[in-house]
Amino acid sequence: MDSRHKFLVVASSTLLVALLLIGSLLGKNASSADGAYPQLSVFTQVLTRIKSEYVEEPDMKSVSIGAVNGLLESIDPYASYLNPEQFQEYQRARGAHKGDAGLILSKKFGYLGVVGAVPGSAAEKAGLATGDMIESIGGITTRDMPLAYAGLMLQGEPGSAVEISAVRVRRSTEPQKIELTRAVLKPPAVEFRLLGDSIGYVRPATLAAGKVKEAAAAIESLQKQGARRLILDLRNTAVGAADQGVALANLFVSSGTLAYLQGQRVPRQNFDAEAGRAMSSLPLAVLVNRGTADGAEIAAAALLEHKRAEVVGERTYGDAALRRPVTLEDGSAVILSVAKYYSPNGKAIQDTGVTPGTLVAEVEAQVELDENGEAVPQSEPEPQTLDDPILKKAIEGIRNR
Repeated sequence: MDSRHKFLVVASSTLLVALLLIGSLLGKNASSADGAYPQLSVFTQVLTRIKSEYVEEPDMKSVSIGAVNGLLESIDPYASYLNPEQFQEYQRARGAHKGDAGLILSKKFGYLGVVGAVPGSAAEKAGLATGDMIESIGGITTRDMPLAYAGLMLQGEPGSAVEISAVRVRRSTEPQKIELTRAVLKPPAVEFRLLGDSIGYVRPATLAAGKVKEAAAAIESLQKQGARRLILDLRNTAVGAADQGVALANLFVSSGTLAYLQGQRVPRQNFDAEAGRAMSSLPLAVLVNRGTADGAEIAAAALLEHKRAEVVGERTYGDAALRRPVTLEDGSAVILSVAKYYSPNGKAIQDTGVTPGTLVAEVEAQVELDENGEAVPQSEPEPQTLDDPILKKAIEGIRNR
């Protein structure tokens, strides 16, 4: 496809998305007959005019799919449209492969954006981080690639490799080819240690199954060692379901609603604290950044709004929803957020993220790459020796509590 044709596809898709969004907005103030249907008529007219009057006949399939994907991305960066063949493959392959490259993705500007990298995965070893863009997977451009399909391409047999092209946004504007070797992902153990001034430090790199129980054991151990204050580090914790976030918050909150789930066709479901699960009343600080997502965000929001902890760092990513495939008549499907998780005060976490009470920008990690584009392993110093403005600010604040 030449550059002029590419421009047509992108421009037409953008125009069609705009028309659909205008139609949806008008539909809020009018009946279906008076609002949505006339806009669909305009949509059809635009398609007809493009097909008949543009300087050359475009690939209408590409234009239409681009419009659908653009519409989905504009309302839900985690949504996917899968054609019948892709949906069949998705259903067959889902959960079939044990190996994974370890990327957590969302849609951004039509391409795939990195939410985070699973600790210990090939993606983390390659230095891929929140905000990076994936330009291609296996030689196939990610422009308008369904998010769910991209996830399938990154999975495979352990030991097999997949090549991606990535733009490391904060380090280079040029795409870089990276080979990722799929592996069985094993969540690392919860880190914990006693810092100075009797401050206990707990770091769950993920909230995978069993990690909240590990965090509870770590907190109990630190309290026995004499900890009088706690720091819970949830930076770059992007793996972990909503229920794990609720369970983590419950370790520090004994009553009240910690979060709730609600959608247009999903009745509200409250997640309330259970008094018997709360285990620490020590002063608490929670560290977050733009790589904090999903269950970790739910925990941070609950602790912040219950005034149980001082939350320090950067605004979190914004990803906490219930997603389901919605099948269409032709066998295709839309994987869509059918309900969102809300903070105790009613904020949709996917829409707003969690804004800390104390905002502190994180220092960009200086990642050294070898000739293969893989991050050179660095020895990790103790937290108290790091040049870490978020941790330092949290320590300063919690000393006075």
